[in-house]
Amino acid sequence: MAKIWVRQAVLRALDDAMKEDPDVIVMGEDVAAAGGPFKVTEGLLAEHGPSRVIDTPISEMGFLGAAVGAAVCGLKPVVEIMFIEFIGVALDQLSTQAATMRYLSRGRLTTPLVVRASAGAGQGFGCQHSQMLDHWFRGTPGLKVCVTSNARTTYGLLRSAIDDPDPVVVLEPRILYSEREEFEHDPAYRIPLGQAEIVRPGTDATVVTCGALVRTALEAAASSRANVEVIDLLTLWPWDRKTVAESVARTGRLVTVEESTATAGWGADIVSTIAVEHFGKLKAAPHRITLPDAPVPYSGVLEARYLPSATYIAEQVDALVSTNQPPLPWWRNAA
Repeated sequence: MAKIWVRQAVLRALDDAMKEDPDVIVMGEDVAAAGGPFKVTEGLLAEHGPSRVIDTPISEMGFLGAAVGAAVCGLKPVVEIMFIEFIGVALDQLSTQAATMRYLSRGRLTTPLVVRASAGAGQGFGCQHSQMLDHWFRGTPGLKVCVTSNARTTYGLLRSAIDDPDPVVVLEPRILYSEREEFEHDPAYRIPLGQAEIVRPGTDATVVTCGALVRTALEAAASSRANVEVIDLLTLWPWDRKTVAESVARTGRLVTVEESTATAGWGADIVSTIAVEHFGKLKAAPHRITLPDAPVPYSGVLEARYLPSATYIAEQVDALVSTNQPPLPWWRNAA
């Protein structure tokens, strides 16, 4: 089993999909001649040609709109948004057009479109290049949303997203691109959208997380005094209710760890669902570990405090397990 960079898993997924299906095309800023701003499309132009690997102008509204039209007409565009924040100018194309196409056409038209974007904090890029913004997409009927966490899940989720007949947003934590991991390349490998994974079994508490925070949660679980089960959610919408509910039934406690602000974060949906539908299985009120309701700091010191650390997660989980009372977040105590 060879080791590859996570960014190479993106490249392999795209290359395999393009080899298997001539309708798959790749579009975005600098994705062709330059090989992508993060080198995740390097070599695709030479392999598949300029008609399938297309450099676009700096106009997300324009090229995402073109991709929606191409998808409706039978192609399978994979659009790269350099930083997820840049999609703001193209939300009409994604949420009003692509996401509603099946509904408005009474199922006669579909939009097999993938929008993949680098996202997330931890690299000192400041508040305009460090957000996840997953709540923008989770709240849009017609969109599926997933977050990658390592080379294997990057490959498996992206292949499933490209196979899907409807629009899928794939958020790729940029901080993971330079991680190198063992990876068994299998072109048939898929991770079904809507399916979570238990990455660490436990009996005292269920920690649900995604993206770059999966490894942080695993570090926290290893140092915690409690026996912690960790779930990589993988798909934020539709999320895997069965896996989460069954885990909480075993542990009796739920903690979500989110690279999202407290307001409108995906954990609020999970917590409310478990509290309403599985209240009798809970030994303690569910607890959310989130970002403060504030922009991502540029300062490295402040950004490190802003993001949940393994030590902080372990402290919060241990407090919940030992008292059965959810502790206040640090930023509530500070206030």
